[in-house]
Amino acid sequence: MDDENVDRSEGYGERLLGLLLDRVRQMPPQLIAPLVAEEVGRMGGRDVSILLQDYAQETLVPLPGRGLVVGQPEPVADSPAWRSFLRGEVVEVPQHPSGVRMYLPLLDGSDQVGVMSLTLDTVHDDDRRLLRRLGGLVADMIVTKNAYTDQFFRARRREPMSVSAEIQWGLLPPLSMTVPQVAVAGILEPAYRVAGDSFDYALNDTILHVAVIDAMGHGLDAATMAAVAIGAYRHARRVFVSLAEKYGFMDDAISRQFGPDHFVTAQLMHLNITTGRMELVNAGHPAPLLIQEGRVVGQLESATTLPVGFGGKAPRVSEYNLRPGDRVLCFSDGIIEEHVSGGTTFGEERLIHCIDRLGRRPSDGLRADLRRLSHTLKRERGGHTSDDATLFMIEWRGGAADHLAVVD
Repeated sequence: MDDENVDRSEGYGERLLGLLLDRVRQMPPQLIAPLVAEEVGRMGGRDVSILLQDYAQETLVPLPGRGLVVGQPEPVADSPAWRSFLRGEVVEVPQHPSGVRMYLPLLDGSDQVGVMSLTLDTVHDDDRRLLRRLGGLVADMIVTKNAYTDQFFRARRREPMSVSAEIQWGLLPPLSMTVPQVAVAGILEPAYRVAGDSFDYALNDTILHVAVIDAMGHGLDAATMAAVAIGAYRHARRVFVSLAEKYGFMDDAISRQFGPDHFVTAQLMHLNITTGRMELVNAGHPAPLLIQEGRVVGQLESATTLPVGFGGKAPRVSEYNLRPGDRVLCFSDGIIEEHVSGGTTFGEERLIHCIDRLGRRPSDGLRADLRRLSHTLKRERGGHTSDDATLFMIEWRGGAADHLAVVD
């Protein structure tokens, strides 16, 4: 088509979203809420609320701000807000005597930031399309501004947080990621006191890189060691290629910084998201569980490797071929070593039983399923977590994503 014949005129939706894009670069964080409320008002909406997930993943908490409706936190329940959040879907609820309450997932990439709710008198497909795009833009604004304000952190924090937990939350990548070929999700417990547990991941071209770690000890000592381990892992990931080299780099960093009496257990993985080929180094961690069609079918066993920091030999890398739909669950010993009634440990057998029982239910997606598993395990362990406990799950789907780069 001739450039002169291309329609470059500004439509209504572009003007609405464009105003946000034009102003957001210089906008102070506290002015996001008033601008969003004004934008929604321009399209006939009212009663705008922005709900963010708390750190324990137990409630959706309202973000305070001029122009926003600030209600009570929404606990975990089968509410429209939670359905929208967990499934990443728009939920519409008719209001009496008129109007429709809309719940829009705030998606930063594929990670759920929260939910925006508003009311319209009537809803048409054009409204739905514009609101979905507005929700994505609001999520990006919140994530971007979060880098230089404490406003969103304070809204999400529901109880005092230890210094070690502050360090760990500052290290974490987004809690979930979804692309057509693979999805990941992770949870740390206890959210406000975690110290030595952490995880990290990156998708570089066709390789998903994953590390799940557990630094010995408690409090600041453990958090400091975990920070060094994750920092060394990221540096090695960005310089080296093999899992064995990553292990060696982390091992050297921990031993040099903390001496021979300190260590970090770790699982390091490479997953080719095109072929499903997984490489695994297990350095003192419980073996990951392989889940197929909702049931645990076995462990991903690997050669014995010393924990990071002990100066072990170069590890032997184990290899597995995943099938589309397979899930791999990594967990730290805090999950299975928690003492329950009678003084016995929770154990891996009970963990597997919980996974299999929940696997009989229809899936709501990886992140929702992992969150449900985490909360179920916490109830089964008596509602408390005395040691750090991590769950990290990978779902390999296969296929391709090239179609997303094609403009129809």
